[in-house]
Amino acid sequence: MEIRAIQTFHYVVALGGFQKAAEELNYSQPAITFRIKQLEKDLGVKLFERGKTLKLTSAGRIFYNQSKQLLQDYEALDAEMSQLRAGARDFIRIGISEPFASLKFPAVLADFLNRHPEVSVDVYVDDANGCSQRLEKGEIDFAVCGEPEIKLENYYDPFYSDELVLLVGAAHPLAKRAAVSLADLRGERLIFTPVNCPIRIQIEQALHRKIGNDYKKMTVTSSSAHKFYVQQNIGISILTKTATLYTVSGTKVIRITDVEIHPPIGILLNEKQQGLSQIVKDLMTEIQHSFFHFPAESEGTAR
Repeated sequence: MEIRAIQTFHYVVALGGFQKAAEELNYSQPAITFRIKQLEKDLGVKLFERGKTLKLTSAGRIFYNQSKQLLQDYEALDAEMSQLRAGARDFIRIGISEPFASLKFPAVLADFLNRHPEVSVDVYVDDANGCSQRLEKGEIDFAVCGEPEIKLENYYDPFYSDELVLLVGAAHPLAKRAAVSLADLRGERLIFTPVNCPIRIQIEQALHRKIGNDYKKMTVTSSSAHKFYVQQNIGISILTKTATLYTVSGTKVIRITDVEIHPPIGILLNEKQQGLSQIVKDLMTEIQHSFFHFPAESEGTAR
């Protein structure tokens, strides 16, 4: 089944006949008829009821409706490839995990695109395992994330070691402290990321060693949303320092003295890649540099 045959089929439907489609496409009517017959042969169904007027069969109506999106996707892809062949612009597909995707990357990307307006970027926000799977399928060029449990044929190059901090509401008793230990969290409601999150698993193990199960649990799957739940004094949250870069009013970031968990952040690449363009390498470098320039509001109480 050729894409050209599907396009011809849509012309016949839109114009209401083989002859009009032939005139529009600058082909002979027999050529159009042959192309439609070949399409019907490939599909194994009749698409038109031929008579005084041309009507779609039930199979033809289904094929027409379902193939609309296919043609739109093809035309978009063809335009994309034409631009790339002409060297009109570079195209970068990046996988990225929260909280970096929401907190720090938009500013990095805005600065990058201001200097490279010819570049087109697609951003896929996913967890580390999701990024790894996308990379394996060729859906992205690289990813910035924690270390995935599912590496497939990808390799992980960590460039930054994060740290864990405590986020509390400004009115919380612990907000008066400059630092806390895990024992100070006894009886508190702790807001966690999903149960299968590797960092959560490590935090719960550390808590169990210090205070057993003497705390309450609440799951909020988006780490970027935790600060708003903390702001409303629903609970407190142990997060990476990266996740608390931009605090909201009524919250405070506090150092934890006895947690030796340092989640890595790194670049995920596929071993089968032939080589990255210079523009992709430039973006990767800027992303890495951004992790060593934290804003002043990441410390203390936001007002």
